[in-house]
Amino acid sequence: MSRLATGLQRLRRSSSSPWEVLWSALASCGLVLFSQLAVAMVPRLFPKLSLLAMLPIAGLVFLAAIVLGRLWRRFIGVAASAPLFVLFNILLLWGVYVFVIRRDTSSLLDMLINAECALLLWGLYRILSGDPGIVACDSSYLEEAGCKDFVEAICPSEKLPVLSRVRQCNWCKANVRGYDHHCPAFGTCIGQKNHRLFMALLTGFVVAESTYTMCSTKYITRCINSGTLRSENPVSLNLVISTMLFSILQVVWQIVFLMWHIYCICFNIKTDEWVISNFPCFGLFLHQLQVVFSLAVSCS
Repeated sequence: MSRLATGLQRLRRSSSSPWEVLWSALASCGLVLFSQLAVAMVPRLFPKLSLLAMLPIAGLVFLAAIVLGRLWRRFIGVAASAPLFVLFNILLLWGVYVFVIRRDTSSLLDMLINAECALLLWGLYRILSGDPGIVACDSSYLEEAGCKDFVEAICPSEKLPVLSRVRQCNWCKANVRGYDHHCPAFGTCIGQKNHRLFMALLTGFVVAESTYTMCSTKYITRCINSGTLRSENPVSLNLVISTMLFSILQVVWQIVFLMWHIYCICFNIKTDEWVISNFPCFGLFLHQLQVVFSLAVSCS
């Protein structure tokens, strides 16, 4: 069954043509550059503000840039990809570090941050290409459970123990064992087979962005103490400040998200189960969507 599940997942992911993937990659790269350049204007327009005061302004500017980017896709007809957006942000931060900040970093810290960025890219590839735990819709399961469709079988786990904690994702319509949630940033479901990798990636992002923030802070402090702040390339300096502000904003919400998932692991609950149990109306709405989708599939 695992081979069949993997095949279904690959088929689902290969629905886009190569040209669509290329245009989506270009749109994602353009959105990353646009959003980062927009944040880079904050220290340019408000040079007298402290970095702490720039932080909320940078957050608002970044959100505005993302909203404008999403509106712009209606004119060009191409949507950016969230996983590619994450990928290009990693490459941008790594590039700014290598070409600007690296000369003021110790050898040990240099090895550390390069290893962290490389591991993030490897982990991103693994979670995009891996199987979250997709369960194929086998008719024998339905007959054993006495259910009409797959949605009816997976909702009450008492009917069929083998489908316990299997949920249908409302984004990609895949049936995933140990389903926790659908991660838009990685473009895949988080389930039994990739939950550990997801937690490792989330921790890796927090550590890598914290390390980058520390390196960029040292670079800015060195420029201020040595009196070379004005002699530095303004584009490079503003880019260092903007990427540092971006990293701080990322770390803030990622730490909260990481603490939430640690809490879920300690009490053996899933994000999807928590949403359904605490917001029953929303959970009933999701269930109705699943039933409608199942009927549409059976009639097609």
